Amino acid sequence: MAEKSRWEASSPDQPRAEEFGFDLDHALESIVAIRSAIPPDAFTAPILGVERAGSGVVIRESGLVLTIGYLITEAESVWLTSADGRVTPAHALAYDQTTGFGLVQALGRLGLPALNFGRSSEAKPGDPVVVAGGARGQSVRARVIGKQEFAGYWEYLLDEAIFTAPAHPFWGGAGLIGQDGKLLGISSLHIQQEAEEGSRRDINMIVPIDLLPPILDDLLAYGRVNKPPRPWLGVYAADIEGRIVVFNLAERGPAAAAGLREGDIVSSVRDSSVESLGDFYRKVWSSGPAGAEIPIEVVRNKRSHWLRINSADRDAFLKKPPLH
Repeated sequence: MAEKSRWEASSPDQPRAEEFGFDLDHALESIVAIRSAIPPDAFTAPILGVERAGSGVVIRESGLVLTIGYLITEAESVWLTSADGRVTPAHALAYDQTTGFGLVQALGRLGLPALNFGRSSEAKPGDPVVVAGGARGQSVRARVIGKQEFAGYWEYLLDEAIFTAPAHPFWGGAGLIGQDGKLLGISSLHIQQEAEEGSRRDINMIVPIDLLPPILDDLLAYGRVNKPPRPWLGVYAADIEGRIVVFNLAERGPAAAAGLREGDIVSSVRDSSVESLGDFYRKVWSSGPAGAEIPIEVVRNKRSHWLRINSADRDAFLKKPPLH
């Protein structure tokens, strides 16, 4: 109880059960803390680390937990901690590169309720929500502040992400709970948004739950979506004043092998000019499945250069979880 008291004392946005039309305490029992260990030689270890911690949401009483995929990518061991402090070993079951969702299966009996899915498409700016992560009590009373496209620098794109404020301090894998007590999404990022008079405020980016049902059966059966993977370049890029600038490259990735350099400005893909980071990704992905050759024009030292990048399947670079 001391942990909960410290949280309440430090968080004025701590929700109270009497404020909601559902059993908040019962809903929070579905939230678990996640810890994972990743081999030092894993592809993602230099960027995401070898020890990762975040949260997940029980979505089936059999012990199936939904989280954000970067917490469990290449994990060789996973542990779940319930609100009452019980620790249960788990298995990294699936990760979807397109949505960012990850699935974990408990290897022992969790004995926790499952949180039902809501309809994230029906969430509107201004709606009151709860963002819950970590041990019980680590929840924030928030509001939906926007729904819009989100392009991540790691070749990731959501057509319509959900944004909430204030931000949850333990955002990775936290559950977004709607007014009816149902799950609306999984928190992925803590970012800053420009507010009035040049100030900035902390917000969370949420992956909408509506993206999960169409792919859930595939994830459970195959560990990934059962269709040809998108082409991956291994490029880390940002939209800077309307220009798509390469600021890093994945070691051993296709773009690095083709000669793309940090500081290059992406101008076009297959003779079609690039207008934004999201536009860049869509043009690459529309070029064919992983393995397709992607002609890309870049500006380097004020001169145009064409590169032909032999794309790859990102999953092929990742260590597979041990079988259980």
